[in-house]
Amino acid sequence: MRILGIDTASAIASVALVDEGELIAEEFHEPAKSKVEAASVRLGGNHAEFILPAIQSLLEQTHTVVSSLSGLAVTIGPGSFTGVRIGLATVKGLAYGCGLPVVGVSTLQANAVRAKEFSGLICSLLDARKNEVYVALFRRDGEALSRLTEDAVGPIDFVIDLLRIHGITEKRPALLVGDGAVVYECQWTRSFGPSVKISLGREYGSLAAQAARLSEHRFRSRSVDDVGAVEPIYLRWSEAERKLRLSTLTS
Repeated sequence: MRILGIDTASAIASVALVDEGELIAEEFHEPAKSKVEAASVRLGGNHAEFILPAIQSLLEQTHTVVSSLSGLAVTIGPGSFTGVRIGLATVKGLAYGCGLPVVGVSTLQANAVRAKEFSGLICSLLDARKNEVYVALFRRDGEALSRLTEDAVGPIDFVIDLLRIHGITEKRPALLVGDGAVVYECQWTRSFGPSVKISLGREYGSLAAQAARLSEHRFRSRSVDDVGAVEPIYLRWSEAERKLRLSTLTS
């Protein structure tokens, strides 16, 4: 089963080809070299310019044609509003054009499942701007990853309270992974010190590859998404929607 994974919802856009769970090839934007750069690229920049050439390059180097794929997996958010839309539009175009099934995957889950070498509490964090983050908690026990919370968006204090509820300590540290972990590193370390480990996640591989792996059982069981009905996970209004709602309330 050969699956093409696509992620444009996060800061580092990626595409990956996975065959029977094994990574064949992946391409992504080069990660930021520093925390300052990480903050500056958090909304993904030129994902629209990257995604189609990257897919073409990936297919060419692996001698794969789109129509031969078993399916397409795509991260559907939360994340960059524009990025999520780019990914969905790309996948829907490919799916309709080649008659391929589609599975949408939570960006936060794909982000968390990458950390295969860490055992314990994993806090998946993506920067939502305005001093807020997208967050979901998971726990890894060996090969098994279980979800502890639903995807949510909230201020830094909300996440701090959430982590305290789950009782992290130096002996039971949590892994905070994603650009939301790096951008707000000072707040996490000030609150928890050595009880948290922080990673951008680049060393764990692409979100696209994990989205493809997470989708495999759904392709096998044919519990795929209706291509036309796949919806993004936003969790909050876009800036344009917020301003429109505000103007309506004050008019």
